[in-house]
Amino acid sequence: MPTPDPAQVSLLCLDVDGVMTDGSVLLDDNGTETKRFFVRDGTAIRMWQRAGGEVAIITGRRGAAVQKRATELGIRHIHDGVSRKGEVFEELLKQLKIDASQAAMVGDDLPDLPILNRCGYPVAVRDAAPEVIEAACLVTTAPGGRGAVREVVERLLKARGAWEASVKFYAEQT
Repeated sequence: MPTPDPAQVSLLCLDVDGVMTDGSVLLDDNGTETKRFFVRDGTAIRMWQRAGGEVAIITGRRGAAVQKRATELGIRHIHDGVSRKGEVFEELLKQLKIDASQAAMVGDDLPDLPILNRCGYPVAVRDAAPEVIEAACLVTTAPGGRGAVREVVERLLKARGAWEASVKFYAEQT
């Protein structure tokens, strides 16, 4: 397998629970599920999109909170309630007409392994399952739901030489 090259990544695939959130499932007395998303991860997703990158959510759980957050962030490729993540990933590659080597996946648990084992830039969050960490070329210093996505996006944008321009976008706003 070739050495993973973050500069070649054009598609960033994200799991939700344990990656975009801390992995907790919060249920109120009525059984309504809520999720806690980290704002700086959202800013990073926007930066990635502004730099021309695609984002896809591929998650096993289904819920309105994921749909709402993805819509807020302008994420067009939302796949929730997925039991076979690898199949969804393959379809996404065909749809976007890209090679697996141009995709990154950020995961935390065993259902993410089919994508992590196939994509060009597999990433595990710091608190991922040992098998996921073993499959990754990068393990974030931040845990899931607390800046791991931001860390990955920063690394990808720096590899492309686009980090400074992304920061400048915010620094020059009035």
